This record gives sequence, C-alpha cells and structure tokens, in this order.
Amino acid sequence: MTKTININPPVRKFLAADFQLSTWESVKPLFDNLVERSIDNVDDLRKFFTDRSELESYLSENFAWRYIKMTCDTGDKEIKAHFDQFVTEIQPHLAEYDDVLNKKTLESPFLDELTETGFDITIRGMKKSTEIFRNENIALFTEIQNLSSQYQATVGAMTVELDGQTKTLQQAGVFLENTDRTLRESVYRKIQERRFQDHEKMDEIFNKLTALRHQIALNAGFENYRDYSFAALKRFDYTPADCFNFHEAVAETIVPILNNVATERKNALQVSELRPWDKSVDAQGRAALHPFNGGEDLLNKTIECFTQLDPFLGECLSIMKEMGRLDLESRVGKAPGGYNYPLEETGFPFIFMNASSLMRDVITMLHEGGHAVHSIVTKDLMLNTFRNFPSEVAELASMSMELISMDFWNVYFDNEEELKRAKIQHLEDILSTLPWVATVDKFQHWIYENPTHSVEERTAAWLSIYEKFADSVTDWSGLEDYKSWMWHRQLHIFELPFYYIEYGIAQLGAIGVWKNYKENPQKGLEGYLNALKLGYTKPMKEIYAAANIPFDFSKEHIASLMNFVQAELAILKK
Repeated sequence: MTKTININPPVRKFLAADFQLSTWESVKPLFDNLVERSIDNVDDLRKFFTDRSELESYLSENFAWRYIKMTCDTGDKEIKAHFDQFVTEIQPHLAEYDDVLNKKTLESPFLDELTETGFDITIRGMKKSTEIFRNENIALFTEIQNLSSQYQATVGAMTVELDGQTKTLQQAGVFLENTDRTLRESVYRKIQERRFQDHEKMDEIFNKLTALRHQIALNAGFENYRDYSFAALKRFDYTPADCFNFHEAVAETIVPILNNVATERKNALQVSELRPWDKSVDAQGRAALHPFNGGEDLLNKTIECFTQLDPFLGECLSIMKEMGRLDLESRVGKAPGGYNYPLEETGFPFIFMNASSLMRDVITMLHEGGHAVHSIVTKDLMLNTFRNFPSEVAELASMSMELISMDFWNVYFDNEEELKRAKIQHLEDILSTLPWVATVDKFQHWIYENPTHSVEERTAAWLSIYEKFADSVTDWSGLEDYKSWMWHRQLHIFELPFYYIEYGIAQLGAIGVWKNYKENPQKGLEGYLNALKLGYTKPMKEIYAAANIPFDFSKEHIASLMNFVQAELAILKK
C-alpha cells in the first residue's frame, strides 16, 4: 500500500531533539522559559502558543506510555512505580504551571490579533480553567489518581475458575452466549460472585473518591462536584437541565421498546422467566457468533473492513499495526476495558482492549478504530488544544464508525445469516445503550448532589434509578446483591466522573450520521470526516453541523431516530 499519511513525527522546535524526561528538574527550565519570556507582538504570542503546545504534547505522550504499560500489566511493580512517579512528582507541578501560563496568555494585549481558526475555542477553555483552578486541589487530584489505580488493580486481578482454567471476567463472559442455559447460569453466578467478593473494598475506594471530589468542588467555590465537573469538562453547549430532559426522554421513548425486545426474547427462548443470564445468548438457540480467532485476526479483518469503507481508513489502522500500537487480547493482570489513547507528539494513537472472540469485541475494535482515525486526521493541527476535542465529539467519531462500517461486516462472517444476526444484535444493543447511559448519568447526578450519603442510601438510589431505565421483564429473584452493586463494573463512575452522558449524545449523533450514510454513502462519509477533521476548532454544535446532523437530544428527536433504527431492524428480521 502506498502511504498517503505522513508517519514522521513533527520536528521539535522548542525541545531539544534528544530531550528525555527523567525528573521534574529536567523539564522545569522549559516551563520557566515560557513563564519568563517576553511577548512583544502577535508573532511572539503565536510562538508562545506553539512552543507550549510542543512541550505539553511531549509530556502528554510520556504520561500516556506510562499509563498504557501499566494497564497492559497491572502487576508489574516497576511499571507501576514509573507511572506513580509521574503522578506524584511531575503532575502536581504541571497543574501549577498550567494555571500560570493560562494567566500569562489571557493577559496578553495581542490575543485579539490571533485570527487562525480555533484560537477562540482554546482561549474560551483557558478562561474557564483559570476560573476554577485552586492550588489546594492539586494534592487532592493526586490522591484521586492513586485511588483510580487501586480500582484498576482490584478489577484487573479478578478471575474465575472454569473447567480447571483461570479466566478473566471478560474471557468468562464468552460463556454467557452459550446455548446451554445451565452453563450460562453457572458462569453468570461465578462472575457476579467474584465481583461481589470485593464490593466492600470497591465501596471504600468510592467513598474516598466521593469525599475528595466534593472537597475539590468546595475549594473551587462550587456547591457540588457535578457543577464543578460541568465547568472542568468545559460543557459550553448544554446544562444539567438538558441532561435531566435526556433522562426523561429516554425513559419515555426507549424503555417501552426494551420491554418489547425482552418479551420477544423470553417468548423465543420459551422460558417461564427471563433471567440475566438469558440476555446475551442467541434467542433462536444458535451458537454464539465467532467473528474472529485471536487479536491478530480481529485486527486484520478490521483493517479490511475499514479499507472497503474507504482506503484511507484502512491505511490508518495498517500504520498503527506496523508501529505496534495495539494490545488487543484479554489476559490475567491486564486492566479491564478498552481505549484509544492519543499520543500527541508522534500523532498515532494506541488501542487497548480485552478481546475474547465475541461480537462485542468487534464493536469495541470498530469503536476504538473510529477514535484512532479521529486522532490521525487531527494530528497535524497547529495546537494540542485543537487536537483535544470534547468527548461528545470524540464519541461521535467512534460510535458512528460502528454503524457506517456495517455494510462491510461480511469480512467477519462467512454467511449472510450470521451477518444479519450480528447487525440485529448491534442495533438491539444500541437500544439498550441509551437507557444504560441515562442510568449511569442520573446516578452520578444523585451521588454528587448528595455528597454525604451513606452506602445504604447510595444503594437504594442506584436501585431506584436502575429500575426507571431497565426493562420490567427480566427476573432478578435471588440476585438482589448482584443487582445492588452492578454499578461497580462501570469504570467511568470511579475514574471519569460525569464522562458518560457523552455516549448518549454521541449515540444519537452517530445514528444521524448512519442515516445520512444510508441515504448517500459518499456524502455521509464526507460529512463524517469533515466533522472529525475540525478537531476542536469550532463549537460543538458547529462540529455536528459539519457532519450534517443536529446537536439535539429532545424527546421528539430521540423518538424519530428510534423509529429509524426500528425500521432498519424490521428489514433485517424479515
């Protein structure tokens, strides 16, 4: 393949070509240079921006590699110590200098002379960061990072024994698609019991996190951490009230659909009660889909899928493969979940996931592949702030890729029947994604609006909120403990508070992108890539508009999109 993408990292202009971070003292002179230099005209200011961007991009990638290596092997003490050194010895200084440099920037009389697209968005974000920064919060953020690492290590160590073999919970989850109902129940109970075994430890970690976050909010002059988070996440385009409207719209428009889907499943399985271990198996009693064999096969098939959608997209993943920027297979000691981590200096990201040969692993690969494309098409933008897009935009990239790639999923399947099953499964999963997003988001609003709550009060709130958005068909008899602590599996609640509504907003946008693609593939794909290429140089609503979709999560809009999804499902089920 002839490469059309520049794979060479940018030439350093501020940092020495051989600069390597070792201690805080090794990098401090570079920050002092920025703090002390004079800015006498707009060209000086522009160079100040680009030099700061180069330094921050280097440090971001340095931290990224430490995080990546730690999540790939949570049990390696040397790797953990290397990560902890950055968190405890370097990161606190970065927060202080970030505030100093923001203030220096905002005081410049030449700001209005910066005419390049995107500077207004960056400056808007700087102003908000300056408003909420407090020195006393730096140590608290360090404590939070350490607690997040404890959460990762706790979950990463969870295994169960199946047929004499040790399996990660992700690997064990494969058996929940087995047609043997007795086996499914046995595996489900083992997985949930293993999670429950650590529920007190997880609650203890979360109690500490909640207290620290509330103190951060109070220090910054906010009534609660929710309001602080909206400022810290720079949510300029919507409010908590909009989130509440989203919750209600989902409850009214999608939960009835969930009930219908669950009833259909119960009838198809011919069971007297639909139980949690009946939710993933094929309702027609067919064996689980097996779309790939191992991480290498998954990657190669996804490259082919992307190439058929557009050769440029396939090239993005091919280059990452050549660079060794993927770790796809599940194993003991590996952190849970999946992510695409942007590597801001070299430009090509890293994809991490825990594949276990299920269809959902294909979706994860497509999802993270969408993020990767986003990273690559924005890697040459002028500033690192232009390349750090809000999650509502980042998730639009990933969730849209899940859907617009569907026409090429034949690379994963040998026959048409399996291909249809995969598409139906994914669309039905989307119908359940939005209620789960509403559940997690509403729960977090409750947590931080009630920061002094007890574990018992939190459990009661969780159950009440869960029931609002779950189907009423599934029977949880005898599984109440598992249900009460189900939220422990959602790492965002522990590590990325309030980063979840974005999935709901972006899912709606992704359905809109897919609808456009179905109507006109060339124009739909062009709009998708146009939106991605903007990075964060425009307001969020304008980025959505570039993809020819509305930034709208009203009841009416959600209902229209769900009608479209249901119509597509009906075609597939014929």
